[in-house]
Amino acid sequence: MGILRRAGNLLFRERVSREIADEVAAHIAMRAEDNLARGMTEAEARRNARIRFGNPVVVRERTVAMDAALWLESVWADVRFALRQLMRNRGFAVTAIVVLALAMCANAAIFAFVDATLIRPLPYRDASRLVALYESTPSGPRFHLSYLDYVDWKRQNKVFTALEAYDYTNDALATPAGRVQVDAATVSDGFFRALGVTPVLGRDFTAGEDAASAPRTVVLSYAAWQQRYGGRGEVLGKTVTLDGHACTIVGVLPKGFHFAPVEDAEFWTTLHRSPAEDRGGHGLSAMARLRDGVSIEAARAEMESIAGQLARQYPDADGGRGATAIALTEAIIGNFRPILLVLLAGAGLLLVIACVNVASLLLVRAESRRREMALRGALGASPGRLMRQFLTEGILLMGLGSALGLAGAAAAMRLLVGLIPANMLKGMPYLDGLGLNADVMLFALGLSLGAVALLSGVPVMRLRLNRFREGLADGGRGYVGTLWRRFGANLVVIELATAMVLLVGAGLLGKSLYRLLHTDIGIRVDHLATMQVVASRNDYAKDAQVVALTRRITERVERLPGVESVSVSHSLPVGNRGGNTTFEVAGRPQHGEPYEANQRQVDPAYFKTLGARLLRGRYFRADEDASKPLVAVVNETVARKFFPGEEVLGKRIRFEPEIEIVGVVADVKEGPLDEATRPAIYTPFAQGPEWNFMVIARSSGDEKPLLSELEAAVREVDAGLMTRAAETMEDRIASSQAAYLHRASAGLVGGFAWLALVLSVVGLYGVIAYSVAQRTREIGVRMALGAQRGAVARMVLREAGWLTVIGVGVGMACAVGAATLMRNLLFGVSSWDVSTLLAVGMMLGVAALLASWLPARRAAGVNPVEALRAE
Repeated sequence: MGILRRAGNLLFRERVSREIADEVAAHIAMRAEDNLARGMTEAEARRNARIRFGNPVVVRERTVAMDAALWLESVWADVRFALRQLMRNRGFAVTAIVVLALAMCANAAIFAFVDATLIRPLPYRDASRLVALYESTPSGPRFHLSYLDYVDWKRQNKVFTALEAYDYTNDALATPAGRVQVDAATVSDGFFRALGVTPVLGRDFTAGEDAASAPRTVVLSYAAWQQRYGGRGEVLGKTVTLDGHACTIVGVLPKGFHFAPVEDAEFWTTLHRSPAEDRGGHGLSAMARLRDGVSIEAARAEMESIAGQLARQYPDADGGRGATAIALTEAIIGNFRPILLVLLAGAGLLLVIACVNVASLLLVRAESRRREMALRGALGASPGRLMRQFLTEGILLMGLGSALGLAGAAAAMRLLVGLIPANMLKGMPYLDGLGLNADVMLFALGLSLGAVALLSGVPVMRLRLNRFREGLADGGRGYVGTLWRRFGANLVVIELATAMVLLVGAGLLGKSLYRLLHTDIGIRVDHLATMQVVASRNDYAKDAQVVALTRRITERVERLPGVESVSVSHSLPVGNRGGNTTFEVAGRPQHGEPYEANQRQVDPAYFKTLGARLLRGRYFRADEDASKPLVAVVNETVARKFFPGEEVLGKRIRFEPEIEIVGVVADVKEGPLDEATRPAIYTPFAQGPEWNFMVIARSSGDEKPLLSELEAAVREVDAGLMTRAAETMEDRIASSQAAYLHRASAGLVGGFAWLALVLSVVGLYGVIAYSVAQRTREIGVRMALGAQRGAVARMVLREAGWLTVIGVGVGMACAVGAATLMRNLLFGVSSWDVSTLLAVGMMLGVAALLASWLPARRAAGVNPVEALRAE
C-alpha cells in the first residue's frame, strides 16, 4: 500500500476494520464454495470454512497491528535512507541546513521581540480595557496633566470605572551607608486596583491614603523586597525613609508585575498632593479602565468635552488644552511597533529567499535522481511511496536547520537585548525573561511546516511520474533543460526581487540614520561631559540654598584640569519632550489658543558651554537672580513663529509674571532628534532653581576621564548629594531612543539584506551553471558549426542579464511600496529616494553579472569534440 493508504489506515480505523471484515468474509465464502464443490451441504460447508479460517476478531487485530508496524518500519527506512543520502552529499546538506538555520534564527529571534512587545498581553486584569490619558496641546497630542485637572477628570467622567494618576520619580533612600538614589513611583490610591494587581504580601493603598494629610505608606516591588530586605515577611510595618519622609511598608507587589512608564520602580508611594497647588503645574500621567460597553473612541470624546470645559473655566492654566485617550498597550510600546513589524517582514523575506534557494538545490538533486526514481517506480514503488521519500528528506533538512536556528536564536536574543542602551532597557520590563517560550516555539513550528511543504512540494510537483520512462531512457536531458529554464529562472527572479526589497530598505534606513546623527542640533557635541545631581529637598528647601549649591559646584568643577567652561541647567538637549509652558505676549490681544513652548532653566554659562550661537541681544548675567527683573532668552523658532516680521528683543511675555526677552539664540534640539525643533524659552536658573539639575562641563581634551572627576568634585562639595547618568554628550545622542531605533532597524535590515544578496547571487550562479552543464551538447554543436567563444559567453550572459533585469525591476517596484509602508521610520529621506534605488539596482546587477561570469567563461571553454563524444 502507498503512503496515503497507510496514513488513512491509522487515522480512520473504522474504515480499515470494515475493509478487513469484508476481506475475511470473502475468504470464508471462497472456502465454503470449495466445500460445496466437494459435496458438503451448505451448512456443513460454512461451518467447516469458519473453523478452518480461525477467529475473525484475532485475524482483524493482527492485520491492523501488522499494517501499522509495517508503515512505521517503512518510515524509519525512509529516514535512514535520507540520512545516507545527506551524508553522501555533504556539501549540499551543509549548505541547505546552514541556509535554513540562518533564516530560522533571524525569524525566531525577531518574533520573540514581537511576541514580548506586541502580542503577549500586559500582566493586568482584562488589559484590553485599560487606556492611557494625556492632555493635548497645539504642539502635540500627548502631554502631562496637572493634579487639579486629574481630580476634575476623575470626578466628571462617566466612561471609566477607575481613573488613576502616576509619576516616575528618583528618591533618596536612607541606608546605614548613607543616602542612595532609587527609582520610585508615586501613584493615586486606586492605581493597583485599577490594574487588577494584588500584592503577594500585605495590602495595597486604601481609599484616601493619597491625601496630603494621610500617613505616608509605601509598597515594595518584588525585586526590592528580595534584594534589599531578603524576602522576609516581617518587612511589613517597617519604616523606610524616602526623600526625608518616613513611610510605612504595607505591601509587596507580585514577582511578574511591571509598569513600563515608571521603568523599574522599587518603591511605590502615594501622591500626597494638595488641592491648593497650582493648576498650571502639568506633571502627572494618567491611566483608566473603561466601563463595559464603552469604546476608546467614546471615552476620548467625553474626555475632550471635559478638557474643553476646563479650558474655558481656567484659560490661564488650561487654555488650548484638550484630551487624548489611547490603549495602554500603545502608550507603553511607543515607537517600537513599526520597527518590529519591519524587522519581522525583513526576516520573513530572508526565509523566503532561503527556502527558494534550498528548493532549487533540491530540484537539482531530484533531476539528478530521475533515473533512480524511474527505476524504483518501474520495480513497483507507488507514487505515494516516492512522494514520501521527498517529504522525509524535506522534514529532515528543515528539522536539522530549525534545531540549529533555534539555538542561534537564543544567543541572538541575548545579544540584541545587550545592545539596547541601559537607559532604554529600564523602560522595557516586558523584555524580562525573553527567550524560546511556547509562543516562539509554535511560531517556529509553523514556519517549519510551511518550509517543509515548499521544500518537499517543489521536487514532487516537477518530477512527474509520467516522465519515468524518459528517465530510464536518457535521463530526461532535454526536459531538464526546459524545466530549469522555466522553473529555476522563476526562483531566481523571486530571489533577486526579494533581495532588492531588503537592500533598498537597508539603504533608506542607513541614509536616515546618517542624516539623523548628522542633523544640526545647534551645539558643539564634542568634549562635553554631563551628569545629573540630585539634592535633598529637606537640606535645600529654599531657592537661595539651591542657587548657592550650584555656584559652589561650578566653582569646584572649573578647577578640574582641562575644564574650559561649566554650566548648570534643569535639563539637557536631545531629551524627551516635557517642560512645556503656555504664554501670552504682553500688549497683544490673545485670540484663540495660547502660545506654547519648552521652558528651560539655565545658568549664564549654558550657551557658551554648549557652543550655541547668539543671534541677537545678550546672554544672562551672573547677578540676575530672583531679586532682579525677570528675563528670558528665546530660540530662533520662537522669534520666527510668534514674532514674524517683528523685533523680538524687548518684548514681554507672560506665563507667570511678565518676562522681558533679552536675547535670541540659534535653535538647539531640546527634544528628540527625529522631531522638528520646537519653540523654547530659556530663563535664568537662579530665578527658578530646581533641586534636581544637570552639570555640563566642556573639556579641552578627552571628556571621558572627566566623568569620574565630575562625580568626585560634586561629592567634595556635599557628600550627601546623589549623582547619576554621567555620560558624554556624544554618547547621549548615540544612545537616545531615536538614534537607537534608527540604528537597530538599519543594522538588522542591513544584515538581512546582505545575506539575501549573497543567497540570491549564489542562486543565480547555480541556475546559470546548471543550465550551462545541461546544454553542453548544444554549446558543442554551436561551436562545431563555427560559433565563436565570445558569442557563446554573450549568450550565457544574456540569459543571466534578462533574469537580473526582470528581478531588479520587479524588486524595485516592490521596494518602493515597502518603503512607503515604513515611511514613518525614515528621517530626511523619501521612500522614492532615486539615488538609493539606482545605487542598489546597479550593485545588485553588477553582483549578478559577476556571478554569471564564471558559468559564461566555462561555456566559452567547452571543447566541441569532447562535448559531442561525451554524448
